[in-house]
Amino acid sequence: MTMEKRLNEYYSNNAAKLHKIVDKILLAFGGLSDKDLDDFYSLANEVFVEAMRGYDDSQSFDGFLYSCLLNKIKTEITRRNREKRKADRLAISIDTPVGEEDGVTLADIIPDRFNLEKEIFGEKEEGYSKKALLYLARLSNMQRAVLYLMMDGYLPGEIREKLQITKKQYADCSTAIHSYRNISALL
Repeated sequence: MTMEKRLNEYYSNNAAKLHKIVDKILLAFGGLSDKDLDDFYSLANEVFVEAMRGYDDSQSFDGFLYSCLLNKIKTEITRRNREKRKADRLAISIDTPVGEEDGVTLADIIPDRFNLEKEIFGEKEEGYSKKALLYLARLSNMQRAVLYLMMDGYLPGEIREKLQITKKQYADCSTAIHSYRNISALL
């Protein structure tokens, strides 16, 4: 088959045959987003050109192209996954301790619009809102004691000393106080 016929075969109908091969390979990897799919179609165009240059009639061109595409796509997916893992290693946990004070984490100092006191006391600060009562019912006595001291502005070390609890007990209380499962009552 001539090079021109091969080009027509793979690139007719908006490169349907080439895209079909790429789709079949990617399906084995679980599929990709449309943006990534376009990247792999572009990669397939490059591989097609290389395959046309390297083809030697010792096997069918379809089989040769498929193996070239499979190898290149595997390599590209491996490279992308490696980059993702590299980024994950650079990620910092929101529970990372910061500063001199024991128990202060990154989560404690990141500003947000959520105001725990406002949610618990409501707008009037006279008594507890219905949402707050539901939230407080989800907490243990120790967790509520820690919460009240946090709301009064005590630092973690001061709270542990005042309640005579360990760092682990404080951390467990803090985790429960801020857990989505409990806070969801306020939302």
